[in-house]
Amino acid sequence: MSKFIVVEGLDGTGKTTQIKILSDYIKSKGREVEITAEPTSHPTGKLIRKILSGEVSATPWSLAALFLSDRIIHNTNSEDGIEKLLSEGKTVISDRYYYSTFSYQGHETDLNWAMDMHFKCPEIRRPDLVLFLTMAPEKCIERIRANRPDEAIEIYENTESLTKISRQFDTVFQKLKDSENIIYIDADGTIEEVSERLFSAYDKYCGE
Repeated sequence: MSKFIVVEGLDGTGKTTQIKILSDYIKSKGREVEITAEPTSHPTGKLIRKILSGEVSATPWSLAALFLSDRIIHNTNSEDGIEKLLSEGKTVISDRYYYSTFSYQGHETDLNWAMDMHFKCPEIRRPDLVLFLTMAPEKCIERIRANRPDEAIEIYENTESLTKISRQFDTVFQKLKDSENIIYIDADGTIEEVSERLFSAYDKYCGE
């Protein structure tokens, strides 16, 4: 049976690496898997990336609205949208979803507004499982600088912002704990240790 899984976490928690490993693990069980990410590669996603890099300016309100538009495309695109992939029996793993908007832009705007515009949109699917990688903001910044020494730092990639965003993630998940399947995963460990924690969560909530 197809499942929609979201992996969330602060920048620097190792999401990209762990998503690839989790994908391979699920494939080893005989299932087809597709990895998607937000922002998408569609025009809205490209504009968002320019804003995040500081190349284009935008208010947090307009950025939150852009993410909603990009997310609708992510869900409904007839070529590689979430709904299409799930209808083909594939498990979809998304690198980020609306929890990031609620946490990154939500702490700068109005969280209830950001949540309302998503949950009142019929084209936004709720995931079957959310895996939230946790790590201290200071360590996230250390990893970002170590892994991307020659790349520009995005607008949220500083200790002060990540600390506020980490607290906002907790606020968001508290609001959603009774309606969504959200699992905290300690991302502070070796790649293998963190992967085993993800595998265990997947087997418990999505294994058949």
